[in-house]
Amino acid sequence: MLGFLQGFSYGLFLTSTVWLVVGVIRPGLGDPVMPPRRWAVVVRYAFATPSLAVLLWLTSLWGGFSPSLGGWLAGLVAIAVEVPLERRWRGWWARRRKNLDAQKRNAETARRQASERQEAGVQTLDPEHPPADADELVLSLCRAKQALLEVDRQDHAPQADRLYSRYCHVTGVLGSRFDVGELAYERARGLVTQVCLGAIDNLTAMAHQASGIAGVDAAYVKRRLTRDADQLTIEERIALKRRLALVEDTEHQLRQLAARNEAALTALDDAAVAVARLRTDKPQANLAADQACAELKRFVEGAERYDRNH
Repeated sequence: MLGFLQGFSYGLFLTSTVWLVVGVIRPGLGDPVMPPRRWAVVVRYAFATPSLAVLLWLTSLWGGFSPSLGGWLAGLVAIAVEVPLERRWRGWWARRRKNLDAQKRNAETARRQASERQEAGVQTLDPEHPPADADELVLSLCRAKQALLEVDRQDHAPQADRLYSRYCHVTGVLGSRFDVGELAYERARGLVTQVCLGAIDNLTAMAHQASGIAGVDAAYVKRRLTRDADQLTIEERIALKRRLALVEDTEHQLRQLAARNEAALTALDDAAVAVARLRTDKPQANLAADQACAELKRFVEGAERYDRNH
């Protein structure tokens, strides 16, 4: 083994000068980093490689002076083998880092978009763990959201959360303004339920329609139509355009259903505001607020005159 290291150090030391000259003339042959750098070639083959060869030679002298032919030949080809391997490893590592960075950026973009789509004050529904006090309507919302998530439609799934939050808010307002069991309460609660059920039907329809195009890669179809336009036959072009039209038509239908749900959310907001403005309790003051303020002002003026007369 020590003889092999001695031969290897001799071969490595001899070839370092050759690679220094070659690398100075053409840095791409001696520097595995892209783009190649001439100064790195000088550092690598004028200092680093000879120093390594001398260190190996000094270390191998413990076993005496007996360099082997195999070690010498291995030292001669070591740099020629190491440079392409290192270049390939650096390329793989750069691609891996690029992919990791792209994944992080995509994840951050997805989180930011989800945060932008998420309305402030909205409660998030977990389809796998519904609320403990969930009624049948809330359970239906959970199922609709789960169906949208299964077809990878995170862009429309938050509507289920918004409907759930509006439903809880409106029912809470109704409970605070009316007595449970009162005719007006039951009537309003029934209308709110019907609006929510209609929105749930829309969410379910969105999930069904989205599942129809779940296997169609629209980005791939667009790349084929633009990049390979000259190579496509008439039949292929027609088929690709038809596939793209199916995706666009389905997306249009999804946007229409989402718009209907937005109208339902607005109707629930209108109902909450209108009910909150109702005065269903008995006023505690005998006088109106404006009249009471006027009377209080006159009393204060009278009190001041009483103090001066006194």
